Amino acid sequence: MKNTMLFKIVFSFFLITQLSYSQIDVVYNNLVWSDEFNTNGALDSNKWFHQTQLPAGGSWFNNEVQHYTNRLTNSFVDAGALNIVAKRENFTDQNVTKQFTSARLNSKFAFKYGRVDIRAKAPNGQGTWPALWLLGKNVNEDGGFFDSNFGTTSWPACGEIDIMEHGIFPGQPVNYIGAAIHTPSSSGNTVNKGGIQASDIAQNYHIYSMNWSPNQITFLLDNVVFYTYNPAIKNASTWPFDADQYLLLNIAMGGFAGTIPASFNQTSMIIDYVRVYQNTTVDTVAPTNFTASVGTVTGSSVELLMNANDNSGTIAYTISYSGGTFTIFNPSGNQKSVVIPNLLSNTNYVFTITAADMVGNPVSNNPIVLNATTTFNPQCSGTGTQSTDGTPFNLGYNYNFQTIGTDVKITFELLDNRVGTVAFLRRQSPFSETQMSNVSGQIFTQTITGQTIGSTINYAVKFAFSGGLSVTRFVPYVVGNDCSSLGLDPNVDVFDFHFQNPVSDFLEITSNYTIDKIELYSIIGNKVYDSTNTNKLEVSSISKGIYLIAVYSGNERRTKKIIIN
Repeated sequence: MKNTMLFKIVFSFFLITQLSYSQIDVVYNNLVWSDEFNTNGALDSNKWFHQTQLPAGGSWFNNEVQHYTNRLTNSFVDAGALNIVAKRENFTDQNVTKQFTSARLNSKFAFKYGRVDIRAKAPNGQGTWPALWLLGKNVNEDGGFFDSNFGTTSWPACGEIDIMEHGIFPGQPVNYIGAAIHTPSSSGNTVNKGGIQASDIAQNYHIYSMNWSPNQITFLLDNVVFYTYNPAIKNASTWPFDADQYLLLNIAMGGFAGTIPASFNQTSMIIDYVRVYQNTTVDTVAPTNFTASVGTVTGSSVELLMNANDNSGTIAYTISYSGGTFTIFNPSGNQKSVVIPNLLSNTNYVFTITAADMVGNPVSNNPIVLNATTTFNPQCSGTGTQSTDGTPFNLGYNYNFQTIGTDVKITFELLDNRVGTVAFLRRQSPFSETQMSNVSGQIFTQTITGQTIGSTINYAVKFAFSGGLSVTRFVPYVVGNDCSSLGLDPNVDVFDFHFQNPVSDFLEITSNYTIDKIELYSIIGNKVYDSTNTNKLEVSSISKGIYLIAVYSGNERRTKKIIIN
């Protein structure tokens, strides 16, 4: 029997959320909107809208074959439950005749952040596609309830949250239910998804849930988490989920659900309740006991350790440094370790860290500023333009050999603008070739282990790309050395220069060679500045970030990384 008394609903929800608290980041406690479907007959028109208008072209999306109607035969309330009925019948609407009818319901309620619980039985027959889901209130979809007043954004830029779908997963067994996220970053493809096997969904009620916070979207079946969406970078492409969404309930026929059997007559999705929870009490209590410190420091990384307490249960830590700004979330009272990678050796970094709760209340001792200097790992860097095979280089390539203990981290960067680049590390003797890992853009790395300090190794890189390949020369490196022992070997670039790094206002180059020209490139190879016959460069007007600086002396050219902050 369904509980309809508010205190019973809230108490039951409290017990449930405590069981799953460790896997969701924000617990929502206050019931703000629901339909218990207690009145037999037509749906409550104050809460639901029948979406019946066909899309342009006369067919629903994904090659579905049904008409959606507002008739009682396709959606009605009976015995305390909503029935959505998909039927085989000839039906003409909007001058189009189809052989199947169903219902597609829009909630007239939209919200941002919260938890949705839907207790339902769903059809699991071939050709049926039951769905419980959400769309951005701003979706431009003719015929939707919010479209006429708010429909300014095309799909999937509006964002779509699929709480439950069945019947559209080839290779999965019956009763496998899926959850999915659609955003511009996936171009409409279902790449952000999860699923779980349920017991007979047509015969058994299950609770299908979605917990949506500013940090992540978590999906649950019967209060058990089975998928969480939490992109590392949240922007309009990956996270259009900072605006209102509304609920949709429907059964589609055919399309991705496959062929509808000739024996099909009708099926139903029976929904016991739909409930939306949020936290309605205004949170004015700021986090306390905020601490931040430096943990393990290496030649290429710095560990930051943070902790704070808050009544909301979750802390948002925002970290800013020369490489950018990002926010991470962590449970209150639990120390959070964040490792900042890809840093320069023997370089000082300044980290500014702030803490706030989920509604933005900041701690009183914001910000905490930490300084850390990466350790010195002997390394040798240079630039080359010589090609030993394939297409000649234009801008050339950067290389870096860094000794870390008895390992050597080898990094090559292709400066030429190529499409679809992959890289293979070549050992000179005995010859071998191994695919390298992509760091970002056209930067590739590989670590070789167990090397002998003082021994000389020789490596080259084959860059393969669309339409061809280019192979660097073999570069010698003395393990554990900083290039000083390489002397004047004609195969090694000996021209070098030095500068303060990071730099804020003016960059000054020092070198034993005459500086003829300086060029500054973005990390992806776009030139942003150049200057001739000078060893100084004003950078105060250039955006903060990591760049490549190319310095010329006669016929010599060398490129290094620089941080502008």
